[in-house]
Amino acid sequence: MARTVQELVAEARGRIEEIAPDRLVAQRSGIVIDVREPAEYAQGHLPGAINLPRGVLEFQIHAHPAMACTTSEALAAPDRDVVLYCLTGGRSALAAESLQSLGFTRVRSLAGGLTAWRNAGHPLTTEPA
Repeated sequence: MARTVQELVAEARGRIEEIAPDRLVAQRSGIVIDVREPAEYAQGHLPGAINLPRGVLEFQIHAHPAMACTTSEALAAPDRDVVLYCLTGGRSALAAESLQSLGFTRVRSLAGGLTAWRNAGHPLTTEPA
């Protein structure tokens, strides 16, 4: 029987760890990846976030264009803290589950995504990472 996208996201959330915006601010370590599309990222993103759209995340996690498509220790280290986010947390939950399947052990999704971040009063930027 086919599942809905909402069911897939709910299942993924049950298998991953989420982090609240205030907790991310307090910890602020590791890599923050925006899995939205480049046009969404350009409209505003978390300061320091790298844009790796969900559609290419698995293919580019080890060789990000911002690193001139060379392997980056920071991105490729499977035990490195990685926080993913999107607008509301659905795409980032699915992306976090996917990275876990690739062996990433400390990957989390921002609970509520950019919407929750903004609602908590945290800043956005349009500057590239």
